[in-house]
Amino acid sequence: MANIASAEKQRRQAEKKKARNRAGKSTLRTTLKKGRAAIQGGDADKETLSGSYSAIDKAAKRGLIKENTANRYKARLAAASKRSAAK
Repeated sequence: MANIASAEKQRRQAEKKKARNRAGKSTLRTTLKKGRAAIQGGDADKETLSGSYSAIDKAAKRGLIKENTANRYKARLAAASKRSAAK
């Protein structure tokens, strides 16, 4: 238990940030799963990919994932989509 008021406030803020980050990452993971499933199912259209890209970019902008990680996710989605379309 914190004895200093500022330490207690920092603990409260950290809890709020943790909850917000966990929710954001969960949303990102769900969106990625839906995008990957759509690509594998063969019914991936521009809107599905666009939605996945948007979620990835938002997560990177908010600091949930790093910029390079976001670029890697998008590149892998694009490559999978291209492979799926080629079949």
